[in-house]
Amino acid sequence: MSCHALTGIKNLTRLTQGYFLSIGNIKNSSLILQTRYRHHWNPKWKKLRAEKVIKIKLPDYENDDNEDMSEERVRAKLKEHGLQPSRPWMEKQIFISCTGAVFEPYVPPEGDGKYSTLSTSGAKQRAELMAKKGKSYWSTKKIKRFEEDFSFSDFEEQAQEIYIKTHEVVAAKDKEALRLLVTERAYPEVLHNVMDKTLRWKFLESLQLPRTVHVRCTDVITKDNVFAQITVRFHTQQTLAVYDRFGRLMHGSEILKKDVLEYVVFEKHLANMYGSWRIHAKIIPPWAPPRDYGLRTYIEKPKETLVGFEPEPASDVAVPSTSDSTSTSQTATV
Repeated sequence: MSCHALTGIKNLTRLTQGYFLSIGNIKNSSLILQTRYRHHWNPKWKKLRAEKVIKIKLPDYENDDNEDMSEERVRAKLKEHGLQPSRPWMEKQIFISCTGAVFEPYVPPEGDGKYSTLSTSGAKQRAELMAKKGKSYWSTKKIKRFEEDFSFSDFEEQAQEIYIKTHEVVAAKDKEALRLLVTERAYPEVLHNVMDKTLRWKFLESLQLPRTVHVRCTDVITKDNVFAQITVRFHTQQTLAVYDRFGRLMHGSEILKKDVLEYVVFEKHLANMYGSWRIHAKIIPPWAPPRDYGLRTYIEKPKETLVGFEPEPASDVAVPSTSDSTSTSQTATV
């Protein structure tokens, strides 16, 4: 047997003897460490794994009635959750759909519609109109920022349609359709003194085409909340008859046609993408002639007589006929 084999056997014998000696020492010792490798060798995520489930306090809806809770208890519960109590806001949301007046109203020239453009007065009116077009030009540019396809020719046709339809709706007393044609400011003015009356209105023709004479823009509260007002001149021919609740004619005539010159202000909320042009007001110049008042009927009170005295019969007074007395009583009836 070679020497290398003998050396290996000797070394193996020494190792086995040392192993049995170490086991004997461990059994005799009082400290025994048992290792099963059940935990991770690096417990750095142990705290995060423990926080996967958090115990929270659920609200008790049966015992806690939020409607009957006092302000102090509400503040205490908000403090428990680390919330700041809400401020008592006194403001209310409002929506401004139209302005309350006509800003920078147009002043019609005196005698408009009577002078020819070839006369001296007519040429003077045209010169004043050109001088006032400066602000209207800048206001038109502001309108085109919101409406790129805006043009006065299309607008004037649309304004005449709104003008005619508004009068027809007022005569028909259609309040729902009227809200789409006039602003909230003009609504009570249009319906003023219309109750218990019958209107007969008819548009005949335009003596002159509708013409834009005034354009203005303004902002309300913020710079982006822009309103536009355009004053249109209408010179038309129309008929109007107003009857009271008994069918008696109070004003105008259905046969007699009249020339009407009006300055109507149209307004639009440009900042509102769903806004539309509506009638906002009507400008009445100070030099316009006064309107005719409607005929009113009333109950004629009997004449007072003194007690014990009877009026002497007048011999020269003719007794009225039956037809005359009937017509008189009808006129005096309300």
